[in-house]
Amino acid sequence: MTLPNRPRYAARLNAFNRSARGSIAGMIVQAGSVGGIDAADLNYPDHFDGQTPAALARMLGDAGMALNGLAMRYYTDPGFGRGAFTNPDPAVRRAAIDLTKRGIDAGSEMGGRLMTLWMGQDGVDYPFQGDYARMWDDTVAAIAEVADHDPNMSIAIEYKPNEPRAHALMPDVGTTLLAVKEVARPNLGVTLDFAHVLYADEMPAHTAHLIARHSRLLGVHLNDGYGKRDDGLMAGTIHPVQTLELFVELDRIGYDGVIYFDTFPDHSGLDPVEEARTNIRLVDRLRAIASRLAQDPALTAAIAAQDAPASQRLIAAELYGA
Repeated sequence: MTLPNRPRYAARLNAFNRSARGSIAGMIVQAGSVGGIDAADLNYPDHFDGQTPAALARMLGDAGMALNGLAMRYYTDPGFGRGAFTNPDPAVRRAAIDLTKRGIDAGSEMGGRLMTLWMGQDGVDYPFQGDYARMWDDTVAAIAEVADHDPNMSIAIEYKPNEPRAHALMPDVGTTLLAVKEVARPNLGVTLDFAHVLYADEMPAHTAHLIARHSRLLGVHLNDGYGKRDDGLMAGTIHPVQTLELFVELDRIGYDGVIYFDTFPDHSGLDPVEEARTNIRLVDRLRAIASRLAQDPALTAAIAAQDAPASQRLIAAELYGA
């Protein structure tokens, strides 16, 4: 199916970890074999172990893929167990900032223009564990320094309510947008992760609207789940209507970036290539429906009147032929 202005699709490379036996070269080859995955995000520093940016760029090119961006991974280093940007030790905070700058440099060398910060290790597990004001100030200062390191590199904050920390410093879209406002850098924005949004008890389309209204939507991580944890299930399999509404909103705000499948086929022992192909098939279908619904005057009128029966009949007809 050919879609107008179709964003490129990217897949989580670690989804191919088992079949590639842990080899980054093997993961890239597996992702390239899917057909329709034409971009990739690399984790820094994990995927760069023993590899140069130039070598990784060649691997992606040989597999027919472009680099979408890099994603920082602090949690794999036990030294950041009590936080990266929020660590009480200034030397550890400095190490986290400097590591992020090296990641930005590596991404720039590969031609990337996006660095995603998921700061799951920045938070608390107990009451009276953290000085919230200091943690917030340290994080805002760290993000500002990172953003200033390369103004041509977009920096996206990917929020998540918890895991690995019991309570993340930036658990939801409102808190994240407050941080973005305080940092006040033009190259800063937000990445929306569908499963994270669900278990932050948010509506994905509303979240996309708020990000676009108050900042920049720099990435969409698509998956699904039951809203209790980061399930990483195939897109549109549990919440097809909310996924469809998100795509309608993405059309309205003009999002034309990469759709990144952040799914975990290994949790169910699925073939990652077939799982990725299913993601593409389902999302192509939902995006085609969304492009029609975005222009549907009957749906526009139903939403304007908050007429849920009318809108749900229209959605059912598109999804189920009812």
